[in-house]
Amino acid sequence: MEILNIVLIVLLVLTSIFLTLLILMHKGKGGGMSDMFGGGMSSSLGSSGVAERNLNRFTTLMAIIWGACIILLGLITRFNA
Repeated sequence: MEILNIVLIVLLVLTSIFLTLLILMHKGKGGGMSDMFGGGMSSSLGSSGVAERNLNRFTTLMAIIWGACIILLGLITRFNA
């Protein structure tokens, strides 16, 4: 059980990093924090529709894996104590 706990913690850290990077890669919709830091200037250089959809899918997949890791770690902690 200890090995599963370590694997889940490592997976949680990796997915947290990837999820943060993927969210930062999304194109700003305007009026938010991205415009404050110069995101509004590069709005014409945004990614194509296909690339944006693939980025959305990958971000969703990472979020599901991240959530599953959180739930599994909580269940392991709950039933081991």
